[in-house]
Amino acid sequence: MRRAVWRPLATAALTLLVAASLTPAAAHGAPRESRPVYSYADAVREAVWVDTGLDGDHDGRPDRVAVDIVRPREPAAQGRKVPVIMDASPYYSCCGRGNESQLKTYDTAGNVVQMPLFYDNYFVPRGYAFVGVDLAGTNRSDGCVDVGGRSDVQSAKAVVDWLNGRAKAYTTRTGTTTAKAGWTNGRTGMIGKSWDGTIANGVAATGVRGLKTIVPISAISSWYDYYFAQGAPLYDSGPDWLSDYVDSPDARAKCAAVQRRLVDEAPRTGDWTSLWAERDYVKNASKVKASVFLVHGMQDLNVRTKHLGQWWDALAKNGVQRKIWLSQTGHVDPFDFRRAAWVDTLHRWFDHELLGYDNGVDREPMADVERHPDQWVTSAVWPPRGTQATTLRPSTGAQPGVGTLGLRQGKGSAAFTDDPSLGETDWAARIDTPTPDKAGFVTGPLTRDLRVAGSSQVTVTATPTTATAYLTAVLVDLGPDTVRDYGGSGEGVTTLTDRTCWGASTAGDSACFKATEADTADVTATVVSRGWADLGTYANPGKGVPLTPGKPYTLTLDLAATDHVVPKGHRLALIVAGTDKDLIDPPADTPTLTLDLSHTSARVPLVPYFAGR
Repeated sequence: MRRAVWRPLATAALTLLVAASLTPAAAHGAPRESRPVYSYADAVREAVWVDTGLDGDHDGRPDRVAVDIVRPREPAAQGRKVPVIMDASPYYSCCGRGNESQLKTYDTAGNVVQMPLFYDNYFVPRGYAFVGVDLAGTNRSDGCVDVGGRSDVQSAKAVVDWLNGRAKAYTTRTGTTTAKAGWTNGRTGMIGKSWDGTIANGVAATGVRGLKTIVPISAISSWYDYYFAQGAPLYDSGPDWLSDYVDSPDARAKCAAVQRRLVDEAPRTGDWTSLWAERDYVKNASKVKASVFLVHGMQDLNVRTKHLGQWWDALAKNGVQRKIWLSQTGHVDPFDFRRAAWVDTLHRWFDHELLGYDNGVDREPMADVERHPDQWVTSAVWPPRGTQATTLRPSTGAQPGVGTLGLRQGKGSAAFTDDPSLGETDWAARIDTPTPDKAGFVTGPLTRDLRVAGSSQVTVTATPTTATAYLTAVLVDLGPDTVRDYGGSGEGVTTLTDRTCWGASTAGDSACFKATEADTADVTATVVSRGWADLGTYANPGKGVPLTPGKPYTLTLDLAATDHVVPKGHRLALIVAGTDKDLIDPPADTPTLTLDLSHTSARVPLVPYFAGR
């Protein structure tokens, strides 16, 4: 196991200075924060095309990816080199970035005028270069989009290599004049939300030298888990649809072979294939050398929080330095749910990781968790020290169809019939009423707060009546609360009409963005964590098989990572059911399943009382 060590760039120089009896007053003069001392209006704006070494579109020449650069002019004129913040994205021309769907715009010379989001406006005046990379097959890049595969990852990795003198770039898409990155010291941080953050994960998992930190926001860690949950389909389409959605017109004309592979090797059966293995970054977490500042919405139903849980655990196992923010939102950027704190924290993070400033961000609590809308708590480490996987067991209750949940060995049985018209919120709303579509089990009112932090597992032994059956397991906090309305159109935020400004502006690129506020809802039940599976994967998680009606099968479902406190007086519920409406697709049959409660349990990561710091 590699032990992570924080070592600011200034460490070696500081050691020499201390050896030379530097006075304390002078030592305190070391910089702790980058300042906006450089002109954004006069920044260098240029484009290069980096050779990826691949020929994904099979046109007989290596694919080049377009790299748009905004960097301060003054450091280069003074012979000083700057670090790089990079966002590699497929969305710069097709779909836009941020909740205002900003696109790149260009002047007549082909240099970027508007770079989406605030990163360039804020960080370029502070001595950083910002680099926006068009993934292969998108906007002004060659090649094909392969949805998280080698082409996607190499699109960005090649740029990191170029920034560190290990790859070639050219001043035009087809020309022969080379471009050098002599203006940078090569120290690169990648950032991005959703697909962009996913690419940051993928590049970090190559172990590329020069990538010092990544900030993945609502990012995928394994593409199989974006499309399937243990064989259960999460969407009615595959990666071919997503590739076609972002492909440039040129790529659509050349990339039929890539599209065919995305269909043939991503079967709707949910079977594991070599295509999914190529897109699994978790297995290569041991190669990660960059630090990781991870941000995710705990109610993200697009990129579910299983992605953060398995990636976080793998990074921890391999000693990677980490920081995490967990919000109550859905698929939302922190710029839109905690703007001022986000900009400040990101600023200090990049200053520490890329400039080497000893600003104390590494000594702050590892985790920030949104407990209620706009109310945040911290944990020194995450999951908190002392967190233990506790086994909770369901049993039949005094009222038929309504079971109990506790620590004692389960007993009895419970049955339900798959009803694809209902989902987790329907089941939770009727937890105390026997219904044929679910099996519900509830604790008594809690005598003290109960904190769940991390990833849970639910093991069931179920006997189906049909050859196919899907299962859903959810943990629910039963009790009144006010939460972010993650099911609303803004997934927990409302976009306002007034604007706040973060950095410098030009006529073509404003640093002012629409403000937001929390969009809340009053609820009587909150889904804490959820998981899904095809019962046919009971023997092999990578391949489903037909079931024998009347035969019992045992399967463990992985539930998404979370951090939630069930308050004193509330109850904790476990619900097991079939199709979760709008979250998984239904099976071919309509099964009835009978649970053997003596062989059904939930392993839940619980934080000891008064622990958590």
